[in-house]
Amino acid sequence: MALGETGAAGDRGLAQRPLLLRHRPARDATRLRALFLHGLASSGAVWDGLAPHLPPDLETWTADLPWRADHVQPWSRRPERTDWIVTALERLPDPPDVVVAHSFSANQLLDLLSREAEAGNDPYERYGIRGVVLVSPFYRRSPDDFAWDSVSGMQRDFLHIMEEGLRTHSARRITPEVRRHMAERVCERVGPYGWVRFFEHYLRTPWLRTELITVPGLVVTGQDDFAAAESALLAADLPGAGLHTVPGCGHYPMSEHAESFSALVGAFLGRLPDRAAPHLTEK
Repeated sequence: MALGETGAAGDRGLAQRPLLLRHRPARDATRLRALFLHGLASSGAVWDGLAPHLPPDLETWTADLPWRADHVQPWSRRPERTDWIVTALERLPDPPDVVVAHSFSANQLLDLLSREAEAGNDPYERYGIRGVVLVSPFYRRSPDDFAWDSVSGMQRDFLHIMEEGLRTHSARRITPEVRRHMAERVCERVGPYGWVRFFEHYLRTPWLRTELITVPGLVVTGQDDFAAAESALLAADLPGAGLHTVPGCGHYPMSEHAESFSALVGAFLGRLPDRAAPHLTEK
């Protein structure tokens, strides 16, 4: 159910709200809490396959963010830049132990952690975050790593990612031709403004203060993802992070290998150091 709303989460009108939060209580005595964040032109449903496999003592919150498929144009065309991950964190009734973020949201989370670290803030003391799982992030170490044709190359890769998302999430069989057409429609919905917002974040990754982001982390990438090498570089540059590469998998390891991905998250949570309950910093 959407936080602060009554009725079904899919009720008419809810799709126009910039941020929705959905809650799944723990099946056991609650000791841990996770916040899941989806990528560009996706939705919180990308995490649905994890539910049967997650640890029974894990309470989850799933955000439908403004860059979800049904809201991406209103988000991308507004000139003001709200920090929506901070907004999601602040709307939770209790702080999350871990934030699990995919693709574009992983980069948004990295940007937040970098800015907070540069300002001398501890993500645990500020938001209660004891660890982060970054799934299929984008990352380059140097601005020189972006060549002139990087924009057109990434546009082709983005279309491929949208096709892959349709393939891994669709409950029915779709021919490659229909899937390509549907992916092209998604790209049209993202449009130039959404695309530029994404690429701006990507272009800023060489200036991330990775050496200051010491929160325990896990970078998860699919072996067949075109950005798998970038995930490996990022994991190497984050002092507190490890890397896990999922064989035979692309950009959506949580969908293609839900059970093993859930086990990764559970094992990561089990390795996090215990800390006293934080008091969130008042804004």
